[in-house]
Amino acid sequence: MDGYDKGPRGEPAGRASKPAEPTGPTGPTEPRRAAEPTEPARRASQPAQPTEPDPELSERAELDSGRAGPTEPDPTLDEPTEPDPTLAKPTEPDPELDVPADSGPPAEPPPDPTPPRPPAGIAALSRGSQVVAALVLAVVVATVCVHVGMLFLHVAPSNTVTKEHGRTVEDWIYPEFEQNWKLFAPNPLQQNVAVEVRAQIRTADGTSRTTRWYNLSAQDGAAIDHNPLPSHTQQNELRRGWDFFVATHDAQNRPTGLRGELSERYVRRIALLRLDRHEPLARGEAFDQVQVRSRTTPVPPPEWSDEKINIKPVQRVLPWWSVTPSDLPLADEDRARGDVAAEGKGAVR
Repeated sequence: MDGYDKGPRGEPAGRASKPAEPTGPTGPTEPRRAAEPTEPARRASQPAQPTEPDPELSERAELDSGRAGPTEPDPTLDEPTEPDPTLAKPTEPDPELDVPADSGPPAEPPPDPTPPRPPAGIAALSRGSQVVAALVLAVVVATVCVHVGMLFLHVAPSNTVTKEHGRTVEDWIYPEFEQNWKLFAPNPLQQNVAVEVRAQIRTADGTSRTTRWYNLSAQDGAAIDHNPLPSHTQQNELRRGWDFFVATHDAQNRPTGLRGELSERYVRRIALLRLDRHEPLARGEAFDQVQVRSRTTPVPPPEWSDEKINIKPVQRVLPWWSVTPSDLPLADEDRARGDVAAEGKGAVR
C-alpha cells in the first residue's frame, strides 16, 4: 500500500490540493472574466409565462401515466346521464288484456274528429226535387231513344214497321231532321247552287213595283266566311229548303205529292223573311207576289282528272207565288190586316 493518499481521480494528494493554473497555447493566460449570461440562461431567469397546453402532448402524457400507474377518474364518466325518454316512457296498457273480468264492458272509442262530407249531386236535393229530377231525366232518355229509333227507321230499307208507320216517321223527321246520303254517294255533289229571289210590292196608291234580284246564297256565304262559329241557320236553312223543293218537284216545277206543296210554303217563307230585311216596306205597302230562281254552276274537275263536264251555268226560274198572311209570321198587325183586306178585295173582283 502506498504511503500517500490519492485524490478523487487516483492522483497524489499533493497534486490534487494545488490548483491548476490556466495556461494558454504558449504559456500562462490571464485570469478569465465572469462570463455573460447566454440566451438560454436569460430566458431561464425570466419568470415563466403561462402557455396553453398542447392537446397532443396532454394525451400522450395521459397514456404514459396510465402505463405508469392508476389515473384519476374521468369526471365526464362519473356524471349522471339523463334517461332516454323513448325508452323510459311507460307503455299504455292494452285495454283488452288489462281490463278485469268484473269491470264491465270496455269504454267506447272517442268519436272521429273529421266532420262527415255533405252529400253532393242529386243526393243533396230535397225529396221533392229528387223526384222531379228523376222524372226529367227519364223523359230526356225516352226522347233520345225515340229520336234515334225514328232516324234508324227513316234511313233503313223498307220494312214492315216503315210500311205500317211510315207516316208517323215522316212527321217526326221532316223538315228539321231530314237525312240524305249525298256526302257518301260514289259521286258527291259537285255543284254550286245560288238561290235568288225578288218580289212585287203593292204600294199605298194601288200600284206595284218589282224589286231587284237578291242572291240569298251569297249572303249566307258572306256570313259564314271567316266566322269560326257560324249559325246553323246560315249554313243549312236555305240550302236544305231548296233541296227539299227540288226533290218534291219535277222538271216543270210541278209538285209530285203532298210534300211538294209543303216545300213551296217553306221556300216562300224563307224568301219573304230575307226580303223583309233588304226591302223595308213603307206604311201601306205589302208584298203581293214573290219569285224564286236558282243558278247551278258545275264545279270544274281538278287538273289531274280526265273527267269532262260542261261548266255552263243552268238557271231554273219558278213562277210567281202569291203571298198570303200566313206566309208572314213576323209581320206586324197593321200589315197583316192590310194583306187580309187586299186578299178580300181580290176575291170580290
